[in-house]
Amino acid sequence: MYYQEKVCNSLDVLTQLGITPLVLAPKEGLAIMNGTAVMTALACDAFQRAEYLCKLAARLTAITSTALKGNKFHFDEKLFSVKPHAGQIKIAGWIRADLGEENKNSAQTSMRLQDRYSLRCAPHVIGALQDALPWCKQTIENELNSANDNPIIDADEERILHGGHFYGGHIAMIMDMMKTQVANLADLIDRQMALLLDTKFNHGLPANLSGAAIGRTSINHGFKAVHIAVSAWTAEALKLTMPASVFSRSTECHNQDKVSMGTIAARDCLRVLELTEQVFAAHLLAVTQAMTLRIEQKELIESNLTPAVKDMFTSIGSDFEFVREDRALDQTLRNFIAMIRAKKWSLYEK
Repeated sequence: MYYQEKVCNSLDVLTQLGITPLVLAPKEGLAIMNGTAVMTALACDAFQRAEYLCKLAARLTAITSTALKGNKFHFDEKLFSVKPHAGQIKIAGWIRADLGEENKNSAQTSMRLQDRYSLRCAPHVIGALQDALPWCKQTIENELNSANDNPIIDADEERILHGGHFYGGHIAMIMDMMKTQVANLADLIDRQMALLLDTKFNHGLPANLSGAAIGRTSINHGFKAVHIAVSAWTAEALKLTMPASVFSRSTECHNQDKVSMGTIAARDCLRVLELTEQVFAAHLLAVTQAMTLRIEQKELIESNLTPAVKDMFTSIGSDFEFVREDRALDQTLRNFIAMIRAKKWSLYEK
C-alpha cells in the first residue's frame, strides 16, 4: 500500500496505527472486489464534488454578473415562479442573494435589457444538475445498501440464488448523466470567462483583463493564455460525455454478454470533474482580476458588494496577486484547484 507517499507492507502499517486487520468471511473477498462496488465508491466521490460545483457555479455567476455590470432582474423570484423546477429556483435564489435585492420598481436605464445566455440562463444550466442531485443521491445510496454479489445465499430457506445483482446499470446511468451535466457547467463558465476577456462584450474592461499600465499593454497578454487552456479543458470535458454504458462488450464466451461499463462511466465522470475544477479555478482568478479592475476604474465600490461576495472576493485575493505584468500562473491554478477540492469556501445553506 501507499502510506505517507511510500510503498509499505500493509500489515506493518496497520500494526503501527493500531488497526486490527479485517478478516474476510466467505464470499466477502469477491463482493468487495466486484466492479459494482468500485463504481459505487467512485460515484460517492463524484457526487460530493458535483454538489459543490453547483454551488460554486452559482457564486461565480453572481460575481461575473457584477464584473460585467449585468442585469440582476434575470434572477427575479417572480420570473422563476413560472418555471418551477426546484433546483433551478434554488440556484436563482442563491445568485439573487449574492447580487443583493433590488427595488422591484426601480428603472433599468443603466442596465442592458438582456445579458448573454451564459449569465441569463445560468440558473437553467446549473439547475438541471441541481435538480438531478437528489435522485443521484437516492440511487447511489440504494446501491450502497444493496447486495451486488452473486450468487446470493438465502440462509433462512437454505437456497443458493443465482442472479445478476452485480450489474451496475443504475450507477452507470447516474455517472453518464452526471458527467454530461458537469461538462455543461464547464462550458457555462468557459463562456462567462470569454465574455470577461473580450472588449466587444465586457463593457469597458481591458482586453484579456490585462492589468498592465499604459505603455505596457502591447507586451502583456493578461489572461489570454489562461483562457486558451480553459477552452482546451472544456473541449476535453465535452468530448468525454459520450455515454460509456452503451459500449457493452461480450466476453467469457458470451456468458458476460451484456455489461454495464459503469466503472468506465464513473472514471469518465471523475475526469470531467477534474477538468471542470480546473476551469473553475481559472475563472476564480479571472473574475477576481475583473473585479479589481472595476474597483481601480472606480466603477465598483467594494463596500457595496453583498457580504458573501465581498468575503469570497477578499478570500481569493489573499491567495492571488493581481496580474499587473504577465507571469506564470500554473502553480496558482494548482493551489486553487486544491482549494476547490477541499471545499474551502462555505457556499450557501441548504
